[in-house]
Amino acid sequence: MLDIPVAFIVFNRPDLTAESFEPIRRAKPKVLYIISDGARATEVGEAERVDASRRIAESVDWPCQIERIYSETNLGCGKRISSGIDEVFAKHDRAIILEDDCVADDSFFRYCETLLDYYADDQRIAAISGDHFHGGRTFGDGSYFFSKYAHCWGWATWRRAWQHQPTVIERWPAYRDSGDLNAYCDSVVELDYWTRTFDSVYRGEIDTWDFTWLLACWMESRLTILPNKNLVTNIGFGEGATHTTKSSPIANLPRYEFGPIEHPSHVSRSYRADRSTDWVQFSRGKVKFRHLVQLARRWRAKSSGA
Repeated sequence: MLDIPVAFIVFNRPDLTAESFEPIRRAKPKVLYIISDGARATEVGEAERVDASRRIAESVDWPCQIERIYSETNLGCGKRISSGIDEVFAKHDRAIILEDDCVADDSFFRYCETLLDYYADDQRIAAISGDHFHGGRTFGDGSYFFSKYAHCWGWATWRRAWQHQPTVIERWPAYRDSGDLNAYCDSVVELDYWTRTFDSVYRGEIDTWDFTWLLACWMESRLTILPNKNLVTNIGFGEGATHTTKSSPIANLPRYEFGPIEHPSHVSRSYRADRSTDWVQFSRGKVKFRHLVQLARRWRAKSSGA
C-alpha cells in the first residue's frame, strides 16, 4: 500500500476517469482525496456525468480513507483545483496529484514516494513530475533531471512548496516590474511570451491553476524534477476537454516503467531540455513572424535609449 496521500481530480468525463483510476487502484493509497467541481448549469447532462465520475473515483476496493472535496456549484478549473489542493495540504505535508485524463505507469508512485523523501528538505526543489516530453532523449547523468517547467500531468509536491501558490498572482505586477522574470527566460521572445501570459492570468482572462503554480516556482527560484522516461500519458486531448481541445505532439505519449533510481551528481537546471520545451510547447512554437518583427523593433529602441 502507498503511504503518500493521492489527490485525484475528476470532473465530467467518466470514461477517462475509469482509465486513470486503475493505476491508483493498483497503488492502493491509504488516503485518497477526490477533488471534483460542480456541474455547469448551462451544460445539458453534465450533472449526470459529474456524478458518474465521482462514483468511479469512490469505487475503492482496498482499505482506504476517502476524503471528498466536492463543490455543488461550478467554481471553474482554476479555483476548484487550487482550492482543493489547499485542503489536502492543510492536513498533509506531501501528496501525489493526478487528474482524470492522466494515466500513470505503476512505477510512477514509487518514483514519487522515493523522491518526496529524498528531497523533502531541499528548498531548491518545488515538485516531482512524471512527464517527459523529449521523445526519449535523456539529460544529465541520472535517471531524472531538473527543469524550470513544473509539468503537472501526474506530479507530487510538499506543503512547503505549495504554500506560496495561493497568493502568487497578487504579487505578479511587482515581480514583473522588478525584472526578476529575466532569470527564467532565455530570450526576449520567451520573456515577452510569459509576460503576456501571466498578465492574462492576472486580469482573469485565463481560468487555470497551473500557470500560477509555475509562477510560484519561479518566484521562489525552485526547480521541478522530470524523469528521463515518460511515466504519465495524457489521454484527454480533444472533444470534452476544458483546455486541451486541440491535438498536440505531447498527447497520448507512451509511458514506461521507471527502473532503479540513479540520482544525478548535482542539482542544476537542464537548459538544453528547457530550450526544447519552449520551442515545442511555448513561446517559439506559437509566436507569429509579425509579432517577432514588432518585438525586435521595440527591443532595439529600448537598447538605444530612444
